[in-house]
Amino acid sequence: MKARNAALLFGLWIVMFSLSGCSINKMATKAIANALTGANASTVFTGDSDPRLVGDALPFAIKMYEALLDLQPDHQGLILTTGSLFVMYANAFVQGPAEMLPRTEYRERREERERARLLYMRGVRILRSGLDKKYPGFNEAARNGKLDGYLAGTKKEDVPLLYWTVAGTLAAYSLDPFNLELGMRIPELSAMIQRAYELDPDFNGGAIDDFYILFYASLPPFLGGDKSKADLHFNLALEKSRGMSAGPYVSYVQAVSIPAQDYETFKKYLEAALAVDPDADPSNRLVNIISRRKAQFLLDSAPDYFLTLGDDEDAWDDDDWDDE
Repeated sequence: MKARNAALLFGLWIVMFSLSGCSINKMATKAIANALTGANASTVFTGDSDPRLVGDALPFAIKMYEALLDLQPDHQGLILTTGSLFVMYANAFVQGPAEMLPRTEYRERREERERARLLYMRGVRILRSGLDKKYPGFNEAARNGKLDGYLAGTKKEDVPLLYWTVAGTLAAYSLDPFNLELGMRIPELSAMIQRAYELDPDFNGGAIDDFYILFYASLPPFLGGDKSKADLHFNLALEKSRGMSAGPYVSYVQAVSIPAQDYETFKKYLEAALAVDPDADPSNRLVNIISRRKAQFLLDSAPDYFLTLGDDEDAWDDDDWDDE
């Protein structure tokens, strides 16, 4: 099925450009857009077992979606898919690898983090255009602090658009915390993700709960940070994913355990992440493989995060872990 879907992506790319001069262009590109943004389209990437293969393929796919979006600028499925792919690619294949570079490679690390920030914002601009097209005046209301009325009119079908817009914006802000413009958007973003949670608390197997772990643990109290809420959503994320997601464990140790210098919980949760079977949830296989690799990296790098470890070799009794 994955090979068939990949062949379809490539074939539709060829067809799209062969039709670029035809009178039926709009009808054809709309049909292609519908095919590329169907319910199962995303599993071509998220269900794969080879992160390198997907990482190499995504730039081509993103540019294909961008080209198609130029021809169908009001297609909500294309807007969501293109914008969210930018956010996913920036997180999994730019920022993630950059943060695992040796600290001595600070220049490349800094350049890749900046590249990730720019990619996040490219995706966010596309996603925000979707909100504004569906609810004219949405972005202006957000800038003026008058978003409540617009959010009240959103529906369950809008949850992915709200989620990826917020996730992309806050990811960019985390890489540029002195950006006042993004910082001033936190109340707006908080309202957007809260509305998404109200509409679909079980979205994508607890993805919003996983997001909330980082959100509540990372922000200072005056911006809405709350450790008890981070703990609550961590437990909800585990419950809703039925133990088949490594992501909540990794999110928790990064947002809570490391700042608290709680090595015992850090080690326990990362070992739990490594115990997750990627094949147990085929639709999210790639996500789990990447999360497990992050978990192993954090375990291996524990002395960089916990000063109390020192040269204590007893802390290092982790079993070797083979890459997928």
